[in-house]
Formats: sequence, structure tokens, C-alpha cells
Amino acid sequence: MTPEQITLIQQSFAKVAPISEQAAVLFYDRLFEVAPPVRAMFPEDMTEQRKKLMGMLAAVVGGLSNLETILPAASALAKRHVAYGAKAEHYPVVGATLLWTLEKGLGEAWTPELAAAWTDAYGVLSGYMMSEAYGAQAQAAE
Repeated sequence: MTPEQITLIQQSFAKVAPISEQAAVLFYDRLFEVAPPVRAMFPEDMTEQRKKLMGMLAAVVGGLSNLETILPAASALAKRHVAYGAKAEHYPVVGATLLWTLEKGLGEAWTPELAAAWTDAYGVLSGYMMSEAYGAQAQAAE
């Protein structure tokens, strides 16, 4: 990721933060629509889960300029996800859902450059998380 991409991501997330609850609802509704089996991994009441999602996104976006600061938390999160039943093949679906959510939430502010920046950021982080969670088998799923 370039410094310009990091700036684009951080500026765009600043626009999403005020609508974080709606963004989280959009995200999970879409995720459960495109990947119905993953619904079973989540609690019935999604209120806390939505807060966790947006909190983690805020931490990641804030730490993009210094990735080393967020990698320990990303590693721990990846390992917890394994315990919840997440598989390497879920990561691309989650990524596509995140991009879809951002596009819906940002509207006209969603540009090809912004999409590329978020795609790159998600690729870097999800690749790291899959490696931490699944080791060599994650490479085969990419």
C-alpha cells in the first residue's frame, strides 16, 4: 500500500464512521445474503458484533500507517475466527462484502482509486490473517 492509498482509506473511513451502525447492518445483511451458512457462526442479537466490526475496522484503518502496531491484534483475531468456524475461503467473501458496503455507504465518493486502495489493504491484512490462522493451507485458498 502506498501512502496515498492509506490516506484515501483513512479519509473515506472518516465519512463512514458517522454512519457506522448502518454500515455494519448493511455489511452483515449482505454477508448473510451472499453466504447464508456463515449466519450460524454469529449470535442471534448482532448488536455487539456490529460494534466489534466497526471498532476493529477503525483500529485497522488508524494503524495502516504503521502496520506492525495492528498485526498482533489481527493475528489474535484470525485465530479466534478459526474457533468460530471461519475458513480461509470465507475471507474473499468477507472482503467482497466489505467493498460492497463501502461502495453503498460512500456513494459517489467511491472511486476506482478508492476501491483499489481498499482492495489492496484488505488483501494485505487478510493474507496475513489467513497465514496466521491456517499457515500453509491458506496459501492454497488464495
